[in-house]
Amino acid sequence: MYYAALRPAEALMLRKVNLALPVEGWGELLLESSSPVAGPAWTDSGRRREERPLKHRARGETRVVPCPPALTALLHAHLGTFGNDDLLFRGVRGGEMSESTYYRVRRKARVAALTADEVRSPLARRPYDLRHPAVSTWPNAGVPATQVAAWAGHSVAVLLQIFAKCLVGQEDAARRRIDAVLGGS
Repeated sequence: MYYAALRPAEALMLRKVNLALPVEGWGELLLESSSPVAGPAWTDSGRRREERPLKHRARGETRVVPCPPALTALLHAHLGTFGNDDLLFRGVRGGEMSESTYYRVRRKARVAALTADEVRSPLARRPYDLRHPAVSTWPNAGVPATQVAAWAGHSVAVLLQIFAKCLVGQEDAARRRIDAVLGGS
């Protein structure tokens, strides 16, 4: 979710057919659907989650997201281990992964990957927390706001309203670019 700025509900619906992965290097993820937790009273099936269109998109609309080399390698390793034919991330008995399974594994991974102080902090406490640093990294790397918004699946206005405060260290680079255009040193 971090590398591709996926929403948790989008990650849960990834299928092998959604991956355009070279052996190594940059690939792409084609997002087609989502499976948000809504509760049984709010779904047609009476289950806690059901497959829906991507957020703010009509049924059948897709979103292409870049898959950086590190994620390409992780997905190849995952496919090599689990050989999924349908959903990439399945529950213990196949099919959709339950929230309890996901949260249990996530808690263990967080404890293994973070220091004790970081585990007690709000750092990446919720699955959705992985999306924000990814969306912040792209503009910090110089990716235009229009492209970041397209990859993240929302408008430029939302990007600038929510993530503008996350853009760090841009002032010096901006001044150098302006200086170069104005013919400065």
